[in-house]
Parts: sequence; C-alpha cells; structure tokens
Amino acid sequence: MKKELIDYIQNNIFPEYSNNESGHGIEHIKYVIDHCMKFAEQFDNIDLDMLYTIAAFHDIGHHIDKKNHEKVSAEIFYNNIDITEFFTKEERIIIKEGIEDHRASSGSVPRSDYGKIISSADRSTDVNEFLKRTHSYTLKYEPNLNQDEIVERAYNHTKEKYGDSGYAKNYVIDEDYNNFKNIINELLNDKEKFKQYYLQLNNL
Repeated sequence: MKKELIDYIQNNIFPEYSNNESGHGIEHIKYVIDHCMKFAEQFDNIDLDMLYTIAAFHDIGHHIDKKNHEKVSAEIFYNNIDITEFFTKEERIIIKEGIEDHRASSGSVPRSDYGKIISSADRSTDVNEFLKRTHSYTLKYEPNLNQDEIVERAYNHTKEKYGDSGYAKNYVIDEDYNNFKNIINELLNDKEKFKQYYLQLNNL
C-alpha cells in the first residue's frame, strides 16, 4: 500500500470523524478498515489502496446527513482534489460506488467486490459494541425518548437489521459474524431478556 496515501488519509480524513457521534467515529472506521483488509483475502484482484480509501471515507458525511450519508460520503471523496493524485478516474468511480454501496439498508446488492467487502466489514460482530453504538445514536438523534422508548427503538432496530428477515446481508465468510447473529437472535427471541441486557450494558 502507498505510504503517502495512508499518511494523507490519517492526517486529513481521520480527524473529520470527530464530527460524528461515537458510533460512527474513528474507532468504528478503524474497525471497518481492519475487517476490509481481512476479507480482501477472499477475493481476487483487490487493490488494497482502493479498499482502504473506501473504508476510510465511508461514514465521513454521517454528521451532515445521516439518512443519506453514503451518498454524501461518496461525494466528499469524489470531490477531493488531493485524492486524484493517487487514483485514475476509473478507480475513483469504483471507490465512489463502493462507498455508496456500503449501507446495509439500501436493499441493493453492491455493484463490485469492493462494495461487497465494505458492506460486510461494516457489520458488527460484537453484541456489546453494536448495542452501545445503537444507544449512542439514539441519545444524539432522539434525545427526548424515555427509557422504555429507548429500549423499544433498540429492539426494533436490532430486529430489522439482524433478525431472521433482517436487511443486513453478508458477502464473506465470517465466523465471528455468524456467532454474533446467534447471540442477537437469542436476545430477540426473549424481549424481556433483551431489555435487561440493554439496560445493564448502557447503565440505564
């Protein structure tokens, strides 16, 4: 991988994540980068510089428009003049599409292997981390909910995303994700158990 590209992203892109709530902050980005590099081994002809860049930019626009952040993030990348020295126009289009395709709730199959990798890497594999991120998001964007409403929102979000008919799809072999799904579904099958787990985890 190009050291100059990594240095540029770490010095100029990573600091922008301080604008996001913690669930979409720099720790999440580093998690996704690590998993992208791991999953890349399951695909042929993956350019790691392109994949790293997709992961580094994929949530950068979240604080601007959370509901359309994948499109905003893709535009921020594509309009970045500095980044053009590292990639051809064709590569930049693939990177842009990969950023757009990362979001689980889009309902569409990613257009490239890059999109499949980033979409899979963006999935949680740690139940506690996922539920804490969910809580952080709720506190920032729905601060007026009472405790019961907070738990209800968390339960519904978890079920919609990771339940048996959930929209989150996986395109890689990932045993950690399979274990995560098993634990999540155990909690979803007992709503009171989910509630107590969530309250204790988030000190409510």
